Amino acid sequence: MIRPTFEEEDYKGIDYSKKVLEKAEYDNCVFSNCTFIGADLSEVIFSECTFVNCNMSTSKLHLTAFRNVEFKACKLLGLQFDECHEFLFSVSFTECHLNLSSFFQRKLKKTWFIDCQMYEVDFSETDLSQSSFKNCDLNGAIFDHTNLSKVDFTSATNYTINPDSNVIKGAKFSMDGLPGLLTKYDIEVV
Repeated sequence: MIRPTFEEEDYKGIDYSKKVLEKAEYDNCVFSNCTFIGADLSEVIFSECTFVNCNMSTSKLHLTAFRNVEFKACKLLGLQFDECHEFLFSVSFTECHLNLSSFFQRKLKKTWFIDCQMYEVDFSETDLSQSSFKNCDLNGAIFDHTNLSKVDFTSATNYTINPDSNVIKGAKFSMDGLPGLLTKYDIEVV
């Protein structure tokens, strides 16, 4: 079956929770102010696309391809990025709400998270090496057997990371973030 391809299209204000997004390849497209709440985006391919001010909360992402995709000011609650297609998976997030989402075992090397709220996000067994969490709130985020080599946490807040169960070589932390590294020792930093 030949999959349709849409190139350099702008989609504005469409409610895909009511209208089905065609299973196709979207190349260099921009989705602005669109709603995808609970939408089935399985097996859709997004290449070099940008999502701006979209709500994709609880969308189904089974084998969805995100290839160099930017999310800006989006609500992405409860997304299972771990179910996405692995081939060329590459994303970045600016001013997004990613609460309760999962990146379990995902390769996210050099990924940028900027000004994001990321409560209880699952990064277990994820490769985040050389990534950056600029001004991100990581309250309750799970880091377990995660590669955090050379990750920049200097302006991130509310994280708890166990240095014994994660790779943190070369990671950057601010003095204010030290309590998040010492939680397992049940000590008080004043």
